[in-house]
Amino acid sequence: MSLDWIYWAISWILLFWHSVWDRIGVPSREVLGTNWSWILAIVFLVVTVRVILFPIFVKQIKSQRAMQALQPKVKELQEKHKGDRETLQKEMMELYRTEKANPLMGCLPMFLQIPVFLGLFHILRRLNPERTSNIDIYGWSAEQFYDASRANLFTAPIASKFGSTAEELAAMGANSVTVKVMAGVLVLVMIATTYLTSRQMILKTGWAEDPQQRMIQRLMLYGIPASLLISGAIFPIGVIIYWVVNNLFTLVQQQWVLRKFPPPPTPVGKSGKPSAAKPTGRPPARSGGAADRKSETKAKPAKSAGIFARAKADNAAPEPEPAPVREALKPKPGAKPVNPKKRRPAKRPG
Repeated sequence: MSLDWIYWAISWILLFWHSVWDRIGVPSREVLGTNWSWILAIVFLVVTVRVILFPIFVKQIKSQRAMQALQPKVKELQEKHKGDRETLQKEMMELYRTEKANPLMGCLPMFLQIPVFLGLFHILRRLNPERTSNIDIYGWSAEQFYDASRANLFTAPIASKFGSTAEELAAMGANSVTVKVMAGVLVLVMIATTYLTSRQMILKTGWAEDPQQRMIQRLMLYGIPASLLISGAIFPIGVIIYWVVNNLFTLVQQQWVLRKFPPPPTPVGKSGKPSAAKPTGRPPARSGGAADRKSETKAKPAKSAGIFARAKADNAAPEPEPAPVREALKPKPGAKPVNPKKRRPAKRPG
């Protein structure tokens, strides 16, 4: 199957946005070693693709919510068919079909962007300034082709890559150290942002109970970023720019959509209905059980502590009376002394 239609579509979008920035007045010559009109053309290629795929992205979030709501039923099937993987898979596929949930929907937006990625990779790989034949590829004029093949990001050509040979770099007029440093930094940023996009989604939706779903989540979180550490060496810098911008766009878009469609605030019980209590990680205590007796036992010391405190206060030594009172209570000269033990203590208020 020919992929020329993808190359034509990607070329048309790139050339369209380049012409837009050129008309606005963004200089096509280098500023800070960068041809900003071509860099912005790649950035807005991302924007165009993401706007087209936005309805599918919303469906992805809704599908993940549906899968999350089905987790109690999936767990019941796993306990029912423990040890019988074939029957379990059939029952789960039937459950997904009945509830109209698609476990692969979470990867669909990424799969749909693969043709765009391949198209951009193919086009940038052909941007060789020494090419003399078949310059007019996919609607490019000779001037556009030459201009794009000389486009740089901080003096590193967007058509160059970390693994470019000395001959390829010489044809582009590029410095080997500059290209490797720029490509290496962009690859690390690409890996980090790829990991963060998957982590953001998993933190909001939680790990799946279904082993197949959990395997897909682990692949998205760890497998793909790890593979980019090796494959990033063959990606042109322009492709890495596309990937990084796409990841940043995804982070912002996911944050907005997850706020618009937040996870259910209450947990789902075994019956499939949300429970009223908020999950605490501990089973609820039964009425009249050990938990109630324990709470009553804890409550009793507080009451008895109050009684002991009052008794201690009653038996405590009386506070010394003020000097004027002591003078008034002294026996008068010639009066019969009074035995202090027979004196009744004054009644305390309350």
